[in-house]
Amino acid sequence: MRLAAVAALGLWLGWLRRAPGETFSSMLSVRQALATERRLLRHLGAYLEAETHRLKDLQRFYNKVQDLHQGAGGSAANPLLAYTLIKRLQSDWLNVVHSLEASENTQALKNGYTQVEKDLPEFEDLEGAARALMRLQDVYALSVKGLVKGVFQRASGTHLPDIYSPGQLFPLSADDCFLVGKVAYDMEDYYHSIAWLEEAVSLFRVSYGEWNTEDEGSLEDALDHLAFSYFKARNVSHALSLSREFLHYDPSNKRIARNVLKYERFLVESPERATAEVGLQRPNVTHLQTRDLYEELCQTLGSQPTQYQIPALHCSYETNDSPYLILQPVKRELLRLQPYVALYHDFVSDLEAEQIKGLAAPWLQRSVVASEEKQQKAEYRISKRTDSTWGSFCQLFWATPLSLSAVHSSAWLKDTVDPVIVSLDQRIAALTGLNIRPPYAEYLQVVNYGIGGHYEPHFDHATSRKSPLYRMKSGNRLATVMIYLSSVEAGGSTAFIYANLSVPVVKNAALFWWNLHRNGAGNGDTLHAGCPVLAGDKWVANKWIHEHGQEFRRQCGPDPND
Repeated sequence: MRLAAVAALGLWLGWLRRAPGETFSSMLSVRQALATERRLLRHLGAYLEAETHRLKDLQRFYNKVQDLHQGAGGSAANPLLAYTLIKRLQSDWLNVVHSLEASENTQALKNGYTQVEKDLPEFEDLEGAARALMRLQDVYALSVKGLVKGVFQRASGTHLPDIYSPGQLFPLSADDCFLVGKVAYDMEDYYHSIAWLEEAVSLFRVSYGEWNTEDEGSLEDALDHLAFSYFKARNVSHALSLSREFLHYDPSNKRIARNVLKYERFLVESPERATAEVGLQRPNVTHLQTRDLYEELCQTLGSQPTQYQIPALHCSYETNDSPYLILQPVKRELLRLQPYVALYHDFVSDLEAEQIKGLAAPWLQRSVVASEEKQQKAEYRISKRTDSTWGSFCQLFWATPLSLSAVHSSAWLKDTVDPVIVSLDQRIAALTGLNIRPPYAEYLQVVNYGIGGHYEPHFDHATSRKSPLYRMKSGNRLATVMIYLSSVEAGGSTAFIYANLSVPVVKNAALFWWNLHRNGAGNGDTLHAGCPVLAGDKWVANKWIHEHGQEFRRQCGPDPND
C-alpha cells in the first residue's frame, strides 16, 4: 500500500512540476534571470548595430538626393541629371521603401527573444514580485514614496530607524508603480492600490506626452484605476476629481464620462461624502491573528537587548557527552529557556554551506502546501521539491512547516547524495542526542527564499491527529534544526511570536528548538515565522526529527505536565 501511494504521488507531483510559472520563486532563479536578460541585451545590441548601419545608409541616400536637388537649382537640362532622377523615381525609391533589411533586423531580434522565451517569467511570477514589494512595505513599515526613489526608508510616524541602505539606488518608473498598483487593484486591495497608483499618476504627469516603448500603462490607465480605487474606499470626491482629469486627456471616453455623472449624482444625494475622510485599512488577514506581534519582531531585526540581563541565557562550549564533539565542541548561545531555543554558531563551514547549496540547486522545484488534513497547490506559497521518490513522499506527507504563506524554493537531499550530508547528519545526531535515521527524521530540506521570501507564523509540529505528518507512522515533529547557509543584508529573521524573540540570520549557525513537551504535547510557544527577506539571498537547511525512535533518548519527565 505504501509503495502504491508513493507511485501515485510521483505521478501527481510530476504533473505539478510541469505547471507554468515555477521558475522565479527563489533568488537563485532571479540570478539566473539576470543571465537570461544579458542574452536578450546581446540580441538587442546586435539589432541596434544593424539598425544603426541601415539608418546610416538611409541618411547617405537622403544626403545624396538632397545635395542633387540643391545643386540642380530646379533645372533638369543636364541629361545625366534627368536620367538619374528617372532611375531614382522608378527604381531607387522602390528599393528604399520596400527594403527587407528593417524587417530582417526585427525578425532576428524576435528570433533571439524566442530562444530565451522558455526561461522567462510567467505573469504570475510578475504578480508575485509585485505582492512581495507590498509585503515588504507592510512588514517593515516602508514608505512607498521612498521605495519609488529606490530608498528603503520608514513611513512617517513609525519612529523606527531606516532598515537598509543599498549601495546603488534603483528607482521605479511610472509603469513599474502602475503594475504594482494594478496587481493590488485586481485583488480588490485598495489600501495598496491607492498608494502605488498615486505614485504612478505623479510620475506619468511629469512625463506626459513622452512615450517609452517598454511601457504598458499610461497616465489615463493610472487615473482610471486610481479613481475607482478611491471610489471603493468611499472617497467619492477625489474619484470625481481624478475622473475629470482623465476626461481632460481623453474627452471622448464615454465610460469615464458616465462615471463622472455617477459620482456627481452620488455626491448630490449624499453631500456628506464630499468631505468625508475615510481611513484606509490594510486588508484583513483572518488567518494571521498575530500579525502585529510578528511584524514588530521583524522590525527589530533580531535585536533583543533584554535577554542579556538574564544570567541563565549564556554562551558555552558543548559536547553533549558525544565522542564526536570532544575535540571540537559546538558553540551554543542559549536564547530562550521556554521555549528552549539555542543558536549553535559555526555549525557548518563555508565550504559545507556552498556544497549543500550546490547539491540542492538543480532540484529546486515548486512545492505543495500541506494543510492540517490535505495537500494543496496554492498560489500564495511558492516552494520547490526534488524528484526523489522518498523526497516527494516526505514533501507531501511531512511537507514543510504547516504555514499559510511562504515564498521560497526547496529541495530534499538524501544522505546518499554526498558525504557532506552524511557528515552533517552525524553532527546533528551528536548535537541533539537523537535518532535521525529515516523514518525517525526527515531528509534534509534545503530552502532558497525568493523576492520578499517569508513564512507567516506557524508551528512545525502538527496540531491535529488528521495531519499528513502522522501518515508515515513516525509520530509528530519533536525538534527542529534550522541551519543558516548564507547571510543576508537585511530582513529574514526568525521570529518566535509568543516568546517575543527574533533571531537574525547568522551564516553557518544552526538554530535548534523543541517543538513538543516531554509529555508529547505541542509547545504553543514555538509559534514562529520567517520574516521577509528585504535584501540578500537567504538559504537555510531544515532537519525535522520525529517522536518515534527517541523513547530512550528524550524520556518523559517525572511531571506529567512537563
